Amino acid sequence: MLTPEEQQEILALLHREVVPAIGCTEPMAVALCVARATELLSAQCGAARVLPERIDLRLSANILKNAMGVGIPGTGGMVGLPIAIALGTVGGKSCLGLEVLRDCSPADLEAAKRYVAEERIHIALEEHDPDKLYIHVQVKAAGKEAEATIKGTHTNFIEKTTPFTSREGMGETGAQPHERSEALPLTGERGEGSPSLTLRQVYDFATTQPLADIAFLLEAKKLNQAAAEEGLRENYGHQLGKTMCSPLGRGIMGDSIFSKILSVTSCACDARMAGAMIPVMSNSGSGNQGICATMPVVVFARENHNTEEELIRALTLSHLTAIYIKQSLGCLSALCGCVVASTGSSTGITYLMGGTYEQIAYSVKNMIANLTGMICDGAKPSCALKLTTGVGTAVMSAMLAIQNKHVTSAEGIIEEDVDRSIHNLTSIGSRGMDETDRFVLNIMTHK
Repeated sequence: MLTPEEQQEILALLHREVVPAIGCTEPMAVALCVARATELLSAQCGAARVLPERIDLRLSANILKNAMGVGIPGTGGMVGLPIAIALGTVGGKSCLGLEVLRDCSPADLEAAKRYVAEERIHIALEEHDPDKLYIHVQVKAAGKEAEATIKGTHTNFIEKTTPFTSREGMGETGAQPHERSEALPLTGERGEGSPSLTLRQVYDFATTQPLADIAFLLEAKKLNQAAAEEGLRENYGHQLGKTMCSPLGRGIMGDSIFSKILSVTSCACDARMAGAMIPVMSNSGSGNQGICATMPVVVFARENHNTEEELIRALTLSHLTAIYIKQSLGCLSALCGCVVASTGSSTGITYLMGGTYEQIAYSVKNMIANLTGMICDGAKPSCALKLTTGVGTAVMSAMLAIQNKHVTSAEGIIEEDVDRSIHNLTSIGSRGMDETDRFVLNIMTHK
């Protein structure tokens, strides 16, 4: 059983990693960093808001990859980093975190479009810092300069201890940084401080923690369900969710629990990836992962007539399993995040089916055996297809697990111990697929 100290640490971890976000988290993290740098510059100039004469950005390859093809909220369907950066400097508020663009007005959008047209924004690949999540912003105006850096997690600002001095335009301070963690780092590749989880600890926490402590996860149901309804109401992205709800979709897929899980999850992703100005509850810095860890569990619980307590505990199990896997995988990787989040949803569905810990472990093994190797080729509308693939596998894995059927240690990368199986997955995703990551980015930037 967990100690009281472990319970509190895990609860704090859950609160840190399951938070609202508007839009794809990579361009929003860039907009957040730009907003902070602009605020620092404005303070130097003694003004409420000073628009930089020039913005220089250095971004890690994974940030670039995930921000190239995704819709930006509040822009009427505009895509990519320049408009996100411009909105961040014109009307972004860093105090809002990953909802940084929430209060941007139509006037801000018009100003941001003009800002992009003036070619003040200069984006470069960060070639020295090894972190896969790295954002450095330098802004200049009226002979003054300011900078901001996010590293490790999407809201983790690394502040400098001495004033900024430029060198060759892009700027290096030479100062020793210290962390000011708005989102504290996790263990493993994402930092020290929180306990290294096991699936048994995840299960024990989800099934025994006082309900009042974890009932906040019903907000994930509320937000992500609203995103799904928005995706069904309007024509977003490739309209995968709406297609599955259409006469054609129902004629092929039927009106089963399975088809409802797929369509609802896809609708939420369709809306988010196309830039709908609507918050979703994210997981480990990803809105799609938050959707994927939430909506399959919510739909199954509704259709299976589970109690509210069972739903809350299943959501806790799903989200915390995804967080556990991300601890060793890292925030960004070559492995599609739906592999992680749909593994979480499979554990939640297995629990709602009445599954034991052993059967939940079986569902994880089934997921790893099937989805390992699915590449991430950036955030974009077609992510809905990948989420649907992951969620479909999650349901099938749970169906097998509840019947005590699972992939064995004689097969592929699966081991007898479920935690070793998980770390085999994350080792492949974080290190084994590094060359794949570079190859994918090369294709995306040269096509």
